[in-house]
Amino acid sequence: MKNGFSNELYIKEQTEYILERVSKFEKLYLEFGGKLFGDRHAARVLPGYDEDIKFTLFETLRDKLEVVIAIRALDIKTNKMNNNSGLTYESECFKLIERFKEKNILVNSVVINRYYPDENVDRFVSMLNARKITTYLHEDTAGYPVDVDMVLSDNGFGKHSYIKTTRQIVVVTAPGPGSGKMSTCLSQLYHEAKRGVKAGYAKFETFPVWNLPLKHEINLAYEAATADLNDINQIDPFHLQAYGEVAVNYNRDVENFPVLKRILDRIMGEDMYKSPTDMGVNRIASGIVDDGICREAARQEIVRRYLLANFEYKKSMLNGEELSRIRRLMDELGLKPEDRLSLKAARKRKADMLKEGIHRNVTAIELDDGTIITGRESELMDSAASAILNTLKVISSLPDELHMIDPAVLEPILEMKRGFEKKSNTQLNLEEVLIALATSQLYNPSAKIVIANLSKLSGLCGHSTSILPMVDYELFRKLNIDLTSDYEDSAKAI
Repeated sequence: MKNGFSNELYIKEQTEYILERVSKFEKLYLEFGGKLFGDRHAARVLPGYDEDIKFTLFETLRDKLEVVIAIRALDIKTNKMNNNSGLTYESECFKLIERFKEKNILVNSVVINRYYPDENVDRFVSMLNARKITTYLHEDTAGYPVDVDMVLSDNGFGKHSYIKTTRQIVVVTAPGPGSGKMSTCLSQLYHEAKRGVKAGYAKFETFPVWNLPLKHEINLAYEAATADLNDINQIDPFHLQAYGEVAVNYNRDVENFPVLKRILDRIMGEDMYKSPTDMGVNRIASGIVDDGICREAARQEIVRRYLLANFEYKKSMLNGEELSRIRRLMDELGLKPEDRLSLKAARKRKADMLKEGIHRNVTAIELDDGTIITGRESELMDSAASAILNTLKVISSLPDELHMIDPAVLEPILEMKRGFEKKSNTQLNLEEVLIALATSQLYNPSAKIVIANLSKLSGLCGHSTSILPMVDYELFRKLNIDLTSDYEDSAKAI
């Protein structure tokens, strides 16, 4: 797919706008939402978007910026998982620290919100201290957020320890939602005001895009992505009333704004923000250079989200509301599953084989230029392994009939695997085939060529007509291939 987004244009305008907001204060606390790196959703709906571009932004502002990471005590105790990375919040926190250090971005501290004594929490604090990371423990804030008088008192934010910062921009981020980023920012504003420092607050969230239409496909794709949270885009009524301008926000920010505004107005001593949109600083729309490309990419993302939700629903029968919400978005845009070309091709090839009495699973992969490569399962390997090998041949301009792995190498591996599993119908999965491919490059130049081209699979999308082994899904994730599946042959999902 052609690029519809310019990282250069975006970084330029985004940097300028943040600096403009900073100029209004002595210090700006910037609540940073969304994924800091590896933002695959943004990359899918904005073709050309660098999924690590937020770190590029941080590097641009490095001399003016430091980072505070917020995490909630209960999430440490319960080993809460980040749904995007599959890591616990605790592990994600350490990963964030390492990424910032790699980029020479100053990590000020970690603040543990709603702290209470607990073995796991205190162990986490000890691990941070061993790494020489300053740690602050903030207990529950009395009255937060509704009782403003209590919150803005010595018994509210006043009980929190003050986080000592040295830079003009303080980015407050977290390993996942619900970590207390906003309360950390507000607590700091309270303490700065008591010290006579004119500090401000701003919010950075990529989606929804405030200056795109409410029903723009990019904003609808955000609704699909957060259907499990029941986030709903809406016109910001406060912005419309204050300025007569239409701006898009989402329900939770709009609902929370009146209380947040009361706290901010009291702390800052002025009516700084008239709408939740006012608080935002994101300028993602400035990087869109081809609206049509981005609209189509967002449509594909909605189809993808529907297929994933449909798969999970059939597997667990638990997310019916999420599936229904995405289905409504599909209907609103006139989308259907067959709009995903890899799905259409995989199902067609399977149907064609069934006409010949052959019942085999098929995996299809779509290349950047729209070319579809398919692979069918065989006695030797599953359809995912077959599809990846066929795709690598095409990308490497190698003939289809070429064997990159000698069957004499694969067959003993398969025989041993069948002996372990005591199943005569076992096949080699993608991981096993790739290991054999890596071994084959020692004596087969073609294998060496395709191994070098593995990175070119990144960003492609595919579809399987039935459930693949879990190891295949994990490898597709590592290869950065977006895979969807039909829910059939559940015995293979082991």
